[in-house]
Amino acid sequence: MASTPSKDYSSNSNYPRALSSIIISVGLLAIFITLASWILLSHPFGSVVRSYFNEADRTSDLDSSISFKDADSVEGNHSYKSDFAVPSSNVTVAQKPDIVNPVQSQNQEAIDDGSNDVVSQKPDSSVSFGNESTLPEQDVKSPVQTENQETIDSGSNDAPSAGLPDSALPEQDVKNPLQTEDQETIDNGSNDAPSAVLPDSQLSGSSPGNKGSVASDCDLFHGEWFYDPAGPVYTNNTCPVITQMQNCQGNGRPDKEYESWRWKPSQCELPRFNGTKFLELMSGKTLAFVGDSVARNQMESLLCLLWQVEAPKNRGNRHMQRWYFRSKSVMIVRIWSSWLVHQTSEAFGPVPQGVAQLHLDVPDETFMQYIPDFDVVVLSSGHWFAKQSVYMLNNEIVGTQLWSPPKKQPMTVNNIEAFGISVETSMAAMATHSNYTGLTILRSYSPDHYEGGAWNTGGSCTGKVKPILPGQLVENGFTNTMHEKQVSGFHRGVKKQTNKSKLKLMDITDVFSYRHDGHPGPYRSPDPNKITKRGPDGKPPPQDCLHWCMPGPVDTWNELVLEIIRREFEGNQNSDA
Repeated sequence: MASTPSKDYSSNSNYPRALSSIIISVGLLAIFITLASWILLSHPFGSVVRSYFNEADRTSDLDSSISFKDADSVEGNHSYKSDFAVPSSNVTVAQKPDIVNPVQSQNQEAIDDGSNDVVSQKPDSSVSFGNESTLPEQDVKSPVQTENQETIDSGSNDAPSAGLPDSALPEQDVKNPLQTEDQETIDNGSNDAPSAVLPDSQLSGSSPGNKGSVASDCDLFHGEWFYDPAGPVYTNNTCPVITQMQNCQGNGRPDKEYESWRWKPSQCELPRFNGTKFLELMSGKTLAFVGDSVARNQMESLLCLLWQVEAPKNRGNRHMQRWYFRSKSVMIVRIWSSWLVHQTSEAFGPVPQGVAQLHLDVPDETFMQYIPDFDVVVLSSGHWFAKQSVYMLNNEIVGTQLWSPPKKQPMTVNNIEAFGISVETSMAAMATHSNYTGLTILRSYSPDHYEGGAWNTGGSCTGKVKPILPGQLVENGFTNTMHEKQVSGFHRGVKKQTNKSKLKLMDITDVFSYRHDGHPGPYRSPDPNKITKRGPDGKPPPQDCLHWCMPGPVDTWNELVLEIIRREFEGNQNSDA
């Protein structure tokens, strides 16, 4: 009886020792697994494992983003981002009217004469481009008021009046290329986001971003216009230097979509204008616009873009407009030069006083005397060659425009040829100036959009609210010819180069042929009683289809200027947004 309990106690005494061994083994195993996991994830093999899992996560995210994009494209919810492309090859022509001598009636009303270019209410006695920090400041109250007198009618030297018979002034029979814009009146609701009126083949599910790489060899002048819902960089309420005739919203234009179309080159992206970047690139430098009222249009656009970063000081004087940005010591200048060549108006032989005589082989000293002080010069001209003038080479009359000498004599140069010669002369002057090492940008001929006639024979751009669709552009023979003469004159001038300056062609003519929506049209003044619709006889009201609304397409010119400057000053680098 005593042996049985002894046997049971022996068995129970072994159980605690086995349980302790199991617990110790499990603990050691846990420690081993923990150390092994740490070693695997902390060394190269561990990095491979982490990479695998991270990439799997990214792939999952990518799949999600693609599925959302596809869903959007199916839903068709992104009609705001519709594109239409400008083909890099020759444009398909829907209609090409014969133009015999269009320049005789071209754009006379829309050309400012510059005589009222009052530059500053407090003129300086001298011109200086050095350190401006010590100059007295001028409060900028309403600097544009002094320029609003550059009316569209250019005065006594204008081309034939509107009273001339239509047969004397060639017209271009141009039908409205957009069927959706046949109406001359614009619905006030067009201020809303644009509707998807473009063909499905022209719609795009995405638009270029604000950031992009712009290679130095990228062609900037072939691409497409796309609608950017972000809108313009500035408005007519945030810039005080818009000439009233280009203040389309202030003058009552009811639609606003024209402000938001941006240009995208085919091979790269053109970033939105960055005022801070511009001032950094131009630090301590001077940029000058030289030309006519369209050059003023571009200069004011640049000022408006920069004004959103810094308000400049008005340093203008009787010689030129000057705006100084103190933060980076940058000066923006404008000098009036209608033809870019020497011009006189005194009586000469059979030419009476008051008729402009253009010495096509002599550059305009009005701006050439200041060239050594400029780092960047933007030249432009062309539209004043429609005005009355006499063309001279070697002090001899070689051609005339809208004036005939009392005695017939052989004339070898017409207004279009004269334009080409003037471009060659001005470019050669820049390329051979011994004290100039800056960058010259020749902005090509700015197209007008007087459809159905000239400015004084029923030409109109009323009711245009979108760019022209590809394949529906009616080519303007006069514009094409002026562009060809300008480009050939540019290349002839460049071939004469002897200095170390840079010369670039900013070829915007074809690109902007599609922007018939970007002009003021009848919205040229804030007059509440102005006529904006066709009359009972079907004739359109007076309008400006030459200059550009601000904000509007003209702002793209300065995006291109900034990119050209960046390429020259930074080289082949990525541009910042």
